[in-house]
Amino acid sequence: MKYDTKGKVLKKPVEWKKLYFYRKSDAIYQLTVEFCRRFLPPYGDRTVDQMIQAARSGKQNIVEGSEDGQTSSEMEIKLLNVARGSLQELCADYHDYLNNQHLTLWATDSPRLQRLRQFCCSHNDYCDYAPLVDKMSDEEMANMAITLCHQTNKMMCAYLEWLERRFVENGGIKERMHAARTGYRKAQDSYLQALETENQQLKAEIASLKRRLAELEEIIGGLK
Repeated sequence: MKYDTKGKVLKKPVEWKKLYFYRKSDAIYQLTVEFCRRFLPPYGDRTVDQMIQAARSGKQNIVEGSEDGQTSSEMEIKLLNVARGSLQELCADYHDYLNNQHLTLWATDSPRLQRLRQFCCSHNDYCDYAPLVDKMSDEEMANMAITLCHQTNKMMCAYLEWLERRFVENGGIKERMHAARTGYRKAQDSYLQALETENQQLKAEIASLKRRLAELEEIIGGLK
């Protein structure tokens, strides 16, 4: 994948709402809010705030990183890594919940986890999950959230690798500003050079016409 920055300083804005991992992160956030409402105490448990904040941080840092990426590749990569870290933290909270409640983390080779993975892989938006949530137990919801976290993390890792390659190939805003300014100066220099060449050609043509005129005047003078 090649990114063309010729003549541009600001990068093309990312439509973060269309990013699959953003849509999954939004589903994770809404799923987490519902999970905490149903299965965790409303007061006196810091886990609720921690889980919801981690889920929100994952979603919001994708937005902020994508927006900041127009001017700063470094900030974009940094914030997306923050988002990824927040979702990993949230994933660990779901693991802890299963352990503390003596519930089962579904085995990787179990048929139900395989079905869950397939469903999560092909569905990115919370509206796809909402009809199922009220019918699910805490064990089922936790395993679903963990699966979504793993899938989102994998997608973000691939996207970050692409961002890093793009940065190495094209540089950041300083390099783009220098390239744009250099390109502008070269274009101006070429334009001025073309004008100078045209000016010299016009001077030569004028001198030739003057000589021709002098020759004609001499011929006319000889005829008188």
